[in-house]
Amino acid sequence: MRGDRCIEIGAVELIDGKLTENTFHEYINPEGKIIPPETYMVHKISNAFLEDKPKMSVIAPKFLEFIGDSQIVAHNGLDFDFPFINYELSKLNLNPIPRSQMLDSIVIARNRVFGPKSYTLDALAKWFGVPLTARADAHGALIDAEILARVYLELENTAPAIDIKELIKEQHEKFLNAPKSDGTFPKRSFEIPGEELEIHNKFMEELLSE
Repeated sequence: MRGDRCIEIGAVELIDGKLTENTFHEYINPEGKIIPPETYMVHKISNAFLEDKPKMSVIAPKFLEFIGDSQIVAHNGLDFDFPFINYELSKLNLNPIPRSQMLDSIVIARNRVFGPKSYTLDALAKWFGVPLTARADAHGALIDAEILARVYLELENTAPAIDIKELIKEQHEKFLNAPKSDGTFPKRSFEIPGEELEIHNKFMEELLSE
């Protein structure tokens, strides 16, 4: 992870589709790692603020106890959060979070939501009407976890997005193989003229390739 260190962890608990009051939030001493100015502008957490905070060796066991064997949801977690946390755990010779516990909400969103121009947490929150006012000034791990929890609940109640190409293909195949009406009529047996069939196949090929 290019020597980067974790400086904040935030998590909330969901049980039976509801947020509980059980949360986890800790700031972490980066042990000498300097926070870049552009990163500071995002979360407004400085090295001076973290100087007296506990190190990851103290926080990690508490976090692992908090999550236990529950499913963990993170936005873009498979590419960032989970590898990052597991990198920190490996430095401490602790067992990594197993793949079976990981849920990436951005993957779920891309398969269930058809419409947003972006699948960032902010974009999805706006799409579902989840307020972002709680972090008007800066990002925070616990605030983001609460926003993600509400977005995740919306995703859980959203049917998978329709794949238009697959739907057209499926309906086309059903039409070619189905009886004329409700099953009481035999299938059509006359041959389709070669020229018409060629035009039809070309049309379907262009339609499904768009």
